[in-house]
Amino acid sequence: MILCITEKPSVGRDIARILGANTRHEGYFEGNGYYVTWTFGHLCSLKEPSDYFPQWKHWAISLLPMIPPRFGIRLIDNDSYKKQFNIISGLILKCDEIINCGDAGQEGELIQRWVMQKAGCDKPVKRLWINSMTDDAIRDGFNNLKPEKNYEPLYLAGLCRAIGDWVLGINATRLYSLKYGDKGQILSIGRVQTPTLALVVNRQLEIENFVPQDYWELKTIYKNVSFSYTGKKFHQKERGEAIINELKKFPLTITEISEKKGKEAPPRLFDLTSLQVECNKKLNLSADDTLKTIQSLYEKKLTTYPRVDTTYLPEDVFKQCGPILNSLSQYQNLLEPLRGKKLLKSKKVFDNSKITDHHAIIPTGQSLPSNLSEKERKVFELIALRFISVFYPDFTFLQTIVTASVDKYNFKATGKTVLDPGWKKVFSDNLSDDEITDDKEDDSILPKFEKGESGPHKPKLVKKTTQPPKPYTEGTLLKAMETAGASVEDEDLREALKANGIGRPSTRAAIIEILYKRGYIVKERKSLKATQAAIDLLSLIHEELLKSAKLTGIWEGKLRKIETGDYSPHDFINEIKIMISEITDSVIKDGSDRRIITSQVLSDKAAAKNSASKKSSRKEKK
Repeated sequence: MILCITEKPSVGRDIARILGANTRHEGYFEGNGYYVTWTFGHLCSLKEPSDYFPQWKHWAISLLPMIPPRFGIRLIDNDSYKKQFNIISGLILKCDEIINCGDAGQEGELIQRWVMQKAGCDKPVKRLWINSMTDDAIRDGFNNLKPEKNYEPLYLAGLCRAIGDWVLGINATRLYSLKYGDKGQILSIGRVQTPTLALVVNRQLEIENFVPQDYWELKTIYKNVSFSYTGKKFHQKERGEAIINELKKFPLTITEISEKKGKEAPPRLFDLTSLQVECNKKLNLSADDTLKTIQSLYEKKLTTYPRVDTTYLPEDVFKQCGPILNSLSQYQNLLEPLRGKKLLKSKKVFDNSKITDHHAIIPTGQSLPSNLSEKERKVFELIALRFISVFYPDFTFLQTIVTASVDKYNFKATGKTVLDPGWKKVFSDNLSDDEITDDKEDDSILPKFEKGESGPHKPKLVKKTTQPPKPYTEGTLLKAMETAGASVEDEDLREALKANGIGRPSTRAAIIEILYKRGYIVKERKSLKATQAAIDLLSLIHEELLKSAKLTGIWEGKLRKIETGDYSPHDFINEIKIMISEITDSVIKDGSDRRIITSQVLSDKAAAKNSASKKSSRKEKK
């Protein structure tokens, strides 16, 4: 018998149906030479401190840092988890071979291997690796099972990530809570959450400390077109007014007219982070809501595997794109221009060198059911439109630059004439998109000019004020996490920085949720704001690696190298041990007596005080 272990009951049901394992038992299916069972996500975790040594159960600075001589795993203390684990263990004893059918990613590999290790598995194991949950994809996956050893580096990377989070999170949280927490207050510290929090805090401090400054730009109007002075802006209005008085004495003369064709490629396909950013911006969904929604679409076989960090497709997927496009019947008006033509195959979309385990998120070609929620329909539409757009031609335009002079002062006007809207037609009648709405001054349509022509003009000063940086939204914070804090709009550069981003695409939403729950950030409309406790906590942390997005991003890059077999897990774990020892020494030596209370605890205390007041009032009435 062959045992298939999936990560969720719903996946188990689909695989059992396809394999012909149709007899239902408690916790598994059986039939056609197969057992099909499942976990509920993580059934096991790394051991708790007290599992190693009883004294580690107590919170005491003298016991820090806690570094086990050898890390172990434990079954999570949950009755339903224990019951399912016992079912899996029994099936492992009875089977001849195992197929790991966990989600095709680092976390899925870790979940399944821990369960098999805890059960003492000594049976041969193969790996099912699929990018979508359609019947065809599952069948194809079973026809192309991989040896378990192929995914050993992936498992080791997940193991190192879990150990790193354990060592840093548990030790630093106890350390800072004991040193700076107020009367049992827990100050949560984490390898990913603290640098992420630092991004929000630093941005907020920038905004609060920002001092606006007025400045003036010199412009002049000729033929109803605004020409901008090519020199520096003015910080003293009087200097600008003096130049205006000079300009009024002379006509404006056109000195040069240049035209240059330009083009913009379609926006890239979605990875998880860019989808979360887009959904936050367009649909006002939180990162966590988007992850849950796209996971649901994946499990309903409508979209491909969601927890991905690439925007590319492998070249062999190209042959599937025509049928997928044809399946999007609700967008027939957008597909009509593509019919009868050879589909475009851009290197910005199809590139095997940019693919590791998964490809970008795209529709699977399955028909949409009628029972989708409004949220699911809207998220699917974003994915479908993006997919359609990459087969449209580039947006092309004519960029016109007109230079002029007024005496010794030079001016410039820029305009854009659309030659072919290309892919922008996909979005023109649907959801708005950053690439679609252009209201910039230099994109206006210019009238006809002749070199050497001259005439009267109207110079003016335009007053402006420097603006502080914008607060983070969940969407812009996700972008910052992906690029280790760098402010990046260029898609190519964003791709290059992904290797050193903070966290994984699949965990970033959870990190933001943790910051909410810890009372470190709050949401004001769409903007994120750090609480005073978060600001105070970050001011106490002097260890740069603990709070620096850039340095933590480099650390993430090492985890990715472990995943590809290019970095030593042993070296990574040693770095963590050295770092936590240095952090512990530094904090213990701090002679200050500062205390921090999070807003969460303040609200708990207020609730307790209010409850006590009500009890007292009731007693008085009695």
